[in-house]
Amino acid sequence: MAEGDISFDPNRNYDDETLSLQREIEKEIAENQELIGPMQPIEELIEHYAKEDQIYRHKLMDLRKRHSHIRKVRGDGNCFFRGFGFAYLESLLTDEAEFARFKDIAVKSKDNLVALGYSQFTIEDFHDTFMDVVGQVEKKVSVDELQNVFNDQGISDYFVVYLRLIVSGHLQKESDFYSSFIEGGRTAKEFCSQEVEPMGKESDHIHIIALATALGTCVLVEYMDRSGEICNQLVFPEEGARPAVHLLYRPGHYDIVYSLTSD
Repeated sequence: MAEGDISFDPNRNYDDETLSLQREIEKEIAENQELIGPMQPIEELIEHYAKEDQIYRHKLMDLRKRHSHIRKVRGDGNCFFRGFGFAYLESLLTDEAEFARFKDIAVKSKDNLVALGYSQFTIEDFHDTFMDVVGQVEKKVSVDELQNVFNDQGISDYFVVYLRLIVSGHLQKESDFYSSFIEGGRTAKEFCSQEVEPMGKESDHIHIIALATALGTCVLVEYMDRSGEICNQLVFPEEGARPAVHLLYRPGHYDIVYSLTSD
């Protein structure tokens, strides 16, 4: 065999090697992407899809009728919580009454979690960091400064952890209501320890409903997949008021979008 020729080795698992390489590439891309990206026009997302991908391009044209901008969130399994957290606090920068209501909930949340059995020692650092970020909103920092806070990995991750704890506490406190949404015969506590509290666990409807309800706010999610002809809009909770947070969901991932009516 000539030098440089590559022979097939029947003992090698080429599929696993290819998958492993793909995961490394995806990991590198994720690590190089900001946790919370800059605001950019929806048109830039449209250009991301090849012209041949008519399904997504058509849905993005539909999305553009209601939303003007997008802010990308790193796809690390925490995108719902991180995206929600940033978008909600961004909205509170210009809504003093809503901020005061939210801050009261945030302050009391630690004692509520302790009353449910969480160790104060365990959650105290997370709560302190959470309140430090909330304090930035009270100081009326700029949106760019808030983005910088959320792009600090340590602070941002602690903030996400605490949002996960809020959801976990709410699901367990209201377990009678949420038990019908939990699959696999698991208790609310088991579900929370497996699917809510661990970092990197992706979020579903139950997480969105619980967080919106626990904080007394409203979330609109635009679902963009390959079914139907337009994006499917869902509001959580259903009886909620005007949404404070708008998110775009593509299979396995959430980004922040900005409504034309709020620009």
